[in-house]
Amino acid sequence: MSDHHHTNEITDLNTRFVAGILLNLGFVIVEGVSGFYYNSLALLSDAGHNLSDVASLLLALLAFKLAKIKPNYKFTYGYKKTTVLVALLNAVILFLAMGGIIRESFERLQTPAVTSGNPIVIVASIGIIINALTAWLFAKNIENDLNIRSVYLNMLADTLVSCGVVIAGLLMIYTGWYWLDAFISILIAIVILISSFNLLKSSFHLSIDAVPEGIDIKQIKEEIEKIDEVLQVHHIHVWAISTTLNAFTGHIKIHNKLEWEEIMRIKKSIRHALSHQNIHHSTIEFDTEEDSDKDENY
Repeated sequence: MSDHHHTNEITDLNTRFVAGILLNLGFVIVEGVSGFYYNSLALLSDAGHNLSDVASLLLALLAFKLAKIKPNYKFTYGYKKTTVLVALLNAVILFLAMGGIIRESFERLQTPAVTSGNPIVIVASIGIIINALTAWLFAKNIENDLNIRSVYLNMLADTLVSCGVVIAGLLMIYTGWYWLDAFISILIAIVILISSFNLLKSSFHLSIDAVPEGIDIKQIKEEIEKIDEVLQVHHIHVWAISTTLNAFTGHIKIHNKLEWEEIMRIKKSIRHALSHQNIHHSTIEFDTEEDSDKDENY
């Protein structure tokens, strides 16, 4: 029953990825053509960013597929780490693209080009619908996966940006302030950079096996040392196998006199404590008071 539910969830998520890719790719074409035809940098810059969203969705879908490949003797964790690498790559691509848009926008501010506000309002209004719909597709999985959360946040930011473009278009219609076209492009880039900074930081940390966000090693140590018959916890290591799976290794010092059943009870209690920290893959080694290794990391 559980496997059937998991299979349905995978199929459903795969469908949402495909729907999001098709929706955004279609909008990129409309927005790009409109931007060139009406000489709107705001539309072109947003089209460029939406194209990076399509690439992000494709990469996230690829990582999602690779993460399902079973481990083997060469890749003992399978390809789960690709989910982290894709999140990092998406963040880097996004930052580079926004840097180019900001540079082009400052050049355009010096010599504002005449553009029509009406098509900007119309196209950006379509963008609000497309981006909001795509964000909704991934809303229910944002707490479980860094890649999906990055897709959701990008789409949510794009929805707000499209609202800003609509406002700029309306102002151009009624005021003739054509410099707003470049100005709104800069705002778009800044909003996206700010919203994506945590993604860049989190994905970089996970790629170098830092402790995942939301996990407190000191708290883990305290919780395990509260378990009966546990004397000390040391040599603790926590890292991300993927954007959804965290791992733990640690040495647990116990009394010499404990029976095997008692050791198994302690191990079960430790794994229960780890599950509260979103750690479901653990390697636990027991030391006794007689062991000579006194080196402690924590």
